[in-house]
Amino acid sequence: MDTSKVALVTAGSKGLGAAIARVLATEAHMRVVINYHSDSSSADELVQELKHLTRTNTRHDGSLSNAERFIAIKADMAFPDQIKQLVEESIAKMGRLDAVVSNAGWTRMTNFMDLQDADREADWDQCFNMNVKSHFFLFMASHKHLKSSEGAFIATASVAGVKPSGSSLPYAVTKAALVHLTKSLAVIAAPQIRVNCVSPGVLLTDWGRQFSEERLQTVKTINVLKRLAKTEDVAQQVKVLVLSQSVTGVNSVVDAGFSL
Repeated sequence: MDTSKVALVTAGSKGLGAAIARVLATEAHMRVVINYHSDSSSADELVQELKHLTRTNTRHDGSLSNAERFIAIKADMAFPDQIKQLVEESIAKMGRLDAVVSNAGWTRMTNFMDLQDADREADWDQCFNMNVKSHFFLFMASHKHLKSSEGAFIATASVAGVKPSGSSLPYAVTKAALVHLTKSLAVIAAPQIRVNCVSPGVLLTDWGRQFSEERLQTVKTINVLKRLAKTEDVAQQVKVLVLSQSVTGVNSVVDAGFSL
């Protein structure tokens, strides 16, 4: 049986989640479970890509085929029962969990400076559910497995939770709450589990491309590095947090200097 380590990446079929899956598969030599919400085609394509990328460099010591090192599982992170099922299925198929990358989130694109845009209870409820509660429920579902492996839990927060900004006020506030949840869980789960988060700036993913070109150019101007952050750089930071045995309770901001 393959004893190499296993990572679960939620919202992992495209964008930042897919970049993280690639890095963990090819550079950390981990088996990877890719969670997706509805786009099975993208998830399946990523599984095939990971198999191709690692075919000549796969390190495994048992009977599992390269195909079984990478799997896709459908689950909606908005629902605790589906979160539990995702973890249970991951364990059933892979045998262990060493890293969980909690990458799901939600927003509605609004004018951050317009209070009327923020005055929608449904937006606050959905943001708290997806940007805070879903991460906690995923941590709880995977807790015993990460404790057993002395593994790592990494959440995707946002620079909007560090500096008042972003797609909406509910989004910014709940991402700030996620950063504090991360620090709190790091204290509670120690010493067996390391808990950290990353806070990307605007990325040119499907999510980031919802901003207007004018808004993206404004962000580039504000950024100290005069460019947007890259998904690959965020993925590399996630890899560091997965592998480092000495880092916990950290919010790693990868924003090209937006928050400075």
